Amino acid sequence: MPNLPISQLPAAGSLTGTELFAVVQNSTTKQTTLNDVSTFGTGSFMITGSISGPVITFTKGDGSTFNLNLTPGGGFPLNYGLFNQTGSSAPISGSTHISGSLIGGGVGTLTIPANGFSRGDAFQATFSGEISAQNNKTLEITIKAGSILLADTGVITMPGITNKNWRMDIDFSINQIGGAGVASIATAGTVTFRTDSSGDVVTEIFSTINNTTFDTTVNNTLVVTATWGNSPSDLSSIYSQLFTLLKVY
Repeated sequence: MPNLPISQLPAAGSLTGTELFAVVQNSTTKQTTLNDVSTFGTGSFMITGSISGPVITFTKGDGSTFNLNLTPGGGFPLNYGLFNQTGSSAPISGSTHISGSLIGGGVGTLTIPANGFSRGDAFQATFSGEISAQNNKTLEITIKAGSILLADTGVITMPGITNKNWRMDIDFSINQIGGAGVASIATAGTVTFRTDSSGDVVTEIFSTINNTTFDTTVNNTLVVTATWGNSPSDLSSIYSQLFTLLKVY
């Protein structure tokens, strides 16, 4: 049979393991079998891989598999969206609904599963919407993982505001993973709005580290709540029109 390029050789059928390969050892060309190649070293020569959603599955020569998760806690950092709100949240009123969620319905997830965080993970949440407030009405926004407080704005004594835009940006950093007392998360952000009287832009800044009650060994679901003070009773209101949660590292 004449020498042919590899591309012109007949195609092989189903492999049985006894097929021969040429190898070079100490400058001498020798033969080996597919079985010998697949069991070289650890006996788990990798031959195929497939991806399904956020998981890559690798199949080794011995038939065993292992997964590489492209999610928080996976093999390497990825940036991607976790949740995007697709409609406005329900208005939180100073007279009828004093406390409520600033998160409306959307697509994606607000939950990081148990043991899904890795040390160094970073996330960013962005909110914007409309707000009205009576002068001297108080407002507080809290950020939680389930029932665990991560940060809050503190009690803000509001100026008079009528149908103005507001915005809040929050950054999260997973400093350490583990159970409560071991895990640590840093949360920082700003909330900004414009006043009626002078049109001034007011920005409140907040920052907290929770290294006592935060726990990465359980499911963690982001909860963001706005609470108006009980008096004076009026039609102060706040809601979000946009909310996006991203993994940024």
